[in-house]
Amino acid sequence: MGNESSRAGSGGGEAPEPSFLSRFRRRLHRRRSPGSLTVGAALDFAGIARIEIISAEMQFKDRWLACLSLGERTYKTVISDQTDKPEWKSEKKVLLEKHGPHIARISVFETNRLSKNNLVGYCEIDLLEVLSKDSEDNIEVIHLLDPCSSDKTVGSLTISCYVEDPIETEKSFARRVLAVVDYNEDGKLSYSEFSDLINAFGNRVAARKKEELFNQADKNGDGVVDMNELATLLAVQQEKESLISSCPVCGETLEKLNRINAVIHLTLCFDEGTGNQIMTGGFLTDKQASYGWMFKLSEWAHFSSYDVGLNSGSSASHILVIDRRTKRLVEELIDGKIVMSMRAIYQSKVGLILIDTGAKEILQSLSEKQGRRMNSLESAKDIPKFLEFFKDQIRLDEIKYPIEHFKTFNEFFIRELKPWARPIAHEEDDNIAVCAADSRLMAFKSVDDSLRLWIKGRKFSIQGLLGVDLSSQAFMHGSLVIFRLAPQDYHRFHLPVSGVIESFLEIPGCLYTVNPIAVNSKYCNVFTENKRTVSIISTKEFGKVAFVAIGATMVGSMTFVRKQGDYVHKGDEFGYFEFGGSTVICIFEKDAIQIDEDLVANSERSLETLVSVGMKLGSSTRKEAKEELPSLEKCSIEA
Repeated sequence: MGNESSRAGSGGGEAPEPSFLSRFRRRLHRRRSPGSLTVGAALDFAGIARIEIISAEMQFKDRWLACLSLGERTYKTVISDQTDKPEWKSEKKVLLEKHGPHIARISVFETNRLSKNNLVGYCEIDLLEVLSKDSEDNIEVIHLLDPCSSDKTVGSLTISCYVEDPIETEKSFARRVLAVVDYNEDGKLSYSEFSDLINAFGNRVAARKKEELFNQADKNGDGVVDMNELATLLAVQQEKESLISSCPVCGETLEKLNRINAVIHLTLCFDEGTGNQIMTGGFLTDKQASYGWMFKLSEWAHFSSYDVGLNSGSSASHILVIDRRTKRLVEELIDGKIVMSMRAIYQSKVGLILIDTGAKEILQSLSEKQGRRMNSLESAKDIPKFLEFFKDQIRLDEIKYPIEHFKTFNEFFIRELKPWARPIAHEEDDNIAVCAADSRLMAFKSVDDSLRLWIKGRKFSIQGLLGVDLSSQAFMHGSLVIFRLAPQDYHRFHLPVSGVIESFLEIPGCLYTVNPIAVNSKYCNVFTENKRTVSIISTKEFGKVAFVAIGATMVGSMTFVRKQGDYVHKGDEFGYFEFGGSTVICIFEKDAIQIDEDLVANSERSLETLVSVGMKLGSSTRKEAKEELPSLEKCSIEA
């Protein structure tokens, strides 16, 4: 793989300075506690990670495909021969950004199906943790985990992973680009060739001092500059003042990027442009990368689309959300026939007519009938099929009781989790609010933002959501957080704040789906027309917080385990939904909470964030700025 490029190493009489890699490792070791990496280690590094998926050992023979996902990009290998020991030897360079994703996922699919391929195993790799190891051997052998349970392995994967030294990256890039203007291919640049290169970089200041720069590079004064001399000059000059204003490959302006990210962009763009990357890119998720020819045909024929944001949720066949823990795009699984029926009802005028002429009653009847069935002993046989469909999104090792414990489907659906499964962020600090449910979250600083970006109903209002009795002026322009639960989620909801439950109000209504296809419809008002229970929590840190549990299609029942007058602590269980998808909405008074920036930024892109109970939601803006002064009676003056 040419691993030498990643290490310090220049000969000569003087002892070389510590390499970037060794300096970075030392910094990581200083910041990490035993067995873990602190967030700080991930925040002050940017560079290029080179990952090679070498081979795997599987438990049966098939034709295999591997996908590498990091952030909002996914790449795939070629398909192997029929074997239980596939070899790919596929490499990809990926960008590690400051504050960006650093947990890569590798998924392995068997490819014996026409319409889609079957996920068999996966692993997650913290690239910073791999880099922090003292070993110079870049080879890693990693267990492939069963998608249903992280306690079970289904094979092993061999990869190579290391990070290039940014200085080596700069020099390597410069050598490759300079070769483009070496017209006579003599390994040296004349002044005219050098001039053409500087002009291509688009920097007017540099263009005016081409001769000065050329003379700096021409150390021996022979009128030509070899590749190494000029590569060194550009690397040094880049430290002082960037010579490159625009990318020669794609034309993108680089002034908005810092120095290292500009060079990384150039390196990756140049590699893509010359076809040096072995793995195929351009995918958003591993599911998309793994789809077979039938999906590609449907996309070509415009029967489906695959994109990030509101269009993906409201009118396309695929709903993409971003996993907050890994900062990786994932696809929400939903049956295609259900998507088509929802679009027909909620995204058309014909559907509006159906809703107005009896569809509400049909949905109510359907929910009641399905609810009775899910409480029958016969329904238990649906649990294995449900687990198989959602095998990559339900972790069996987190469930409190074994599957055999559940006598009906609904018992499984309202399953409890083991105590360690959902840690509560800053548990003793009531100035920190936490996420109320395992869900897809949308967070808005104001209700107006939510109407502009997400809720498209014709008549949505806070007063309509909370009811006249519980709505107050303070909520009208407050912050709004939507927790949308999908069928595969843990369906117990928890308290986001600590305080006293002031009141409960049950509001009757319909049972529309809470899927974005309906929420983003201009033909109905899911949140203000659905059956719901509103509770008001009085807190010291956030003022009053409205907690709205909303029923949905197949969810006619909401059960609360707390009562009016109870003092509750954030993270405590509050209640649960029975079978189906459902939603919790929390409304904070105006200027009471500062919602975490990543949640707001994703929502501004109309992109839902996949969160878990107990994750940090935001901080109180009403914290007392001053601490209590010490009592003078307790003070003493020492001579």
